[in-house]
Formats: sequence, C-alpha cells, structure tokens
Amino acid sequence: MELAVLNTQGQETGRKVVLSDAVFGVEANDHAIYLDVKQFLADQRQGTHKAKQRNEVAGSTRKLKRQKGTGGARCGSIKSPLFPGGGRVFGPVPRDYSFKLNKKLKQLARRSALTYKAQANAICVLENPAMEAPKTKAVVAIQKALNIENKKVLVVLPETNANFQLSCRNIPSVKPILAQNLNTYEVMNASTIVLVEGAENVINVMLA
Repeated sequence: MELAVLNTQGQETGRKVVLSDAVFGVEANDHAIYLDVKQFLADQRQGTHKAKQRNEVAGSTRKLKRQKGTGGARCGSIKSPLFPGGGRVFGPVPRDYSFKLNKKLKQLARRSALTYKAQANAICVLENPAMEAPKTKAVVAIQKALNIENKKVLVVLPETNANFQLSCRNIPSVKPILAQNLNTYEVMNASTIVLVEGAENVINVMLA
C-alpha cells in the first residue's frame, strides 16, 4: 500500500511511502484486538480500592444484649456487617488487575487494528513537522490543512520531537505517540492515524 507524503500545508511533496501488507493488510482478528485492549485498560487500573472487614472496623467487642429472652435475633459484636458502621462482607481489597498476553497475539492485535484503519482510509503520512519552539497554533494549522480538525487524531512519531509533542498538550483531540510505543487501544480509539514520515519504517520492522 502506497501513500503520498503530505507537507504541513496538506500538499503532496512528491514522495511516497510503502506500508507493508504484512502489517497494514492482514486478515484482522477481532478477538485479539479485544484481548489486547482489555489488557491495556486493566494495566491502567491502580487497584488500590479497599473496604474494611469486621476485624478491621473500630468498635466495641461487648455483646450488645443477652443471648436469650429478648424476643429478637441473637447478636454479638457491633462490628457485624448487619449493623450500620459494621464491616463489609467480601468488600474490595487491593489487587493487581494486570494479566499476561503472548507477544505474538499482541502483535497480531496491532496489525489487525492498523489493517482496519488502512481499510477505512484513515491513515495519512506527514513530513517531519520541524518546530523551533512549542506552538499550539502550528498544530491547529496542520489539523486544518489535513482536514482532521474535528477528529480524534493519533500522531505516530518515529522519534522524540519535543517541540511538537509539547505543542499538542493543549489539544485534547490530538495525541502524539512514539512508533515504538504504538498500542492497539490508541489505534482503535483514534479516528485518524497520522504517520510522521519515518514512523512507518519503525512499525514495519516492529510488527512485520
């Protein structure tokens, strides 16, 4: 698959890049995408939730009333889950939500996600946006030039571009990411993928 390289004004530069069919033209596997996205979201969870059980709640251990003769149910500690302020039965405890996925499955998921974007013509290639200083207006201008100002955009960079990455901070719809950190969730979550020239080589090597 060939795509023309566009400049920051949205015009073709005359250069073209080749997107490998082994990465952008595979038979998509929806279940692999599901598992990879599920793992990504699970990894974001802190897992610090905690509810106190009856042995952790502060309170007296005195028996509330005599065992027999009251005409009511038997009860002991005020810390019982049956009483307000008592412990919680089977409450949440700190835990790690992460789980393992095989490397080949994760690669298949990323290839599948990129294939879907390629099939939807939701990928474009941009020449390296050189910036002397961080400037949000410059990124907004690029959005308008590429006609993607109203879309959720994932910009894939071949290497760190500090000024460009800082310029994207105030634009909620634009997220820059290094090609080596590309993941299935970010690809599927974006409406359009903008590959900065050179990023396709990193992706081809990483996933081919």
